[in-house]
Amino acid sequence: MNRLQRALDALVERVDTPAPIVLVDVMQANIDRMQGFADQHNLEVRPHVKTHKCVEIARRQVEAGAVGITAGNVGEAEVFAAAGFDDIFLAYPIWPAGTKGARIRRLAQSTRLRVGVDNVAAIEALADAMGDEPDRLKVVIEVDCGARRSGAPPELAGDLALAAHKRGLAPVGVFTYPGHGSSGPDARERAAQDQEDALTTAVRSLAGVGVTARVVSAGSTPTIEFSTSGVITEIRPGEYVFCDLNNTRLGACTDDQIALFVAATVVSDWVPDQVILDVGTKALGREGSPERGYGGVAGTKAVLAKLNEYHGFLPLPAGEFRPGVGTLVPVVPNHVCPVVLGFEELIVTDSTGTSLQRWPVDARGFLN
Repeated sequence: MNRLQRALDALVERVDTPAPIVLVDVMQANIDRMQGFADQHNLEVRPHVKTHKCVEIARRQVEAGAVGITAGNVGEAEVFAAAGFDDIFLAYPIWPAGTKGARIRRLAQSTRLRVGVDNVAAIEALADAMGDEPDRLKVVIEVDCGARRSGAPPELAGDLALAAHKRGLAPVGVFTYPGHGSSGPDARERAAQDQEDALTTAVRSLAGVGVTARVVSAGSTPTIEFSTSGVITEIRPGEYVFCDLNNTRLGACTDDQIALFVAATVVSDWVPDQVILDVGTKALGREGSPERGYGGVAGTKAVLAKLNEYHGFLPLPAGEFRPGVGTLVPVVPNHVCPVVLGFEELIVTDSTGTSLQRWPVDARGFLN
């Protein structure tokens, strides 16, 4: 029997479905493995908390050796700052409109805060938001390495750092995101090389205007294995803490490293060779396709072919797997990050299913 199914079978009478189940022993092994990798390559780990949004998990990451955390928005940063985390990188090109300017200023007064910038307009707005204390705010210049998302051309990083310096902000380095490494197994190493090239150019650009890049920050989970260049000082993986189907397909993790699944129940079986599970887009997110599926049942070849908000359509492959109504099955999501958004708490057990704790998803709903 599959190990995720074994753990779920031990919890049958103690959980309501759908529910996110975390195997804490597997999760801890993932945390320790990433920290060991970083230590081996003289890198600092700054995990991205958007994956779990859970204070207890971030504490475990810091206890294992992480130097701080990465957040994706001001709200996330505020939640973790209130919980005692005092070294936060807001790795996003923040635009300080509305209340965000004042909130960033408060965070910079209570934590060692870094924020991402990739344009002069944002630099000007952030400096204005900091009032007479712009030097409290450290900025990290975001450059594009091929993902074509946010990020300035690497050769312009120095110009942005100089603009920040002139406004009194403290430019401390550069970062990038090699998102194109998720396009397929063969893309991971190429994207990591693109990342190295872009960061090297950006560091040189900063040096050209007299700014030392103390921080040279790289991501993500699919490319970490190849992010060992001497130019890089820190890594920002997120998904590694749980892993998911996308990362297993890419070769970035193994099935044994899956630490989170969604417990689901078969609720209908009227359609021949298909059952309906009580998981839909609200539990799993929308990532997937009819060809790739929208999540898979651990230990089987069965993948969800379609999702409604609360219904998961599971065609049954030929063979022994024929779950009846009322059967609980472990669904591994394609992308783990959206899963936590749908739940107020994580059900935490171990690979035997004997223990049971409930950890709040502390930053759930904090998206601005």
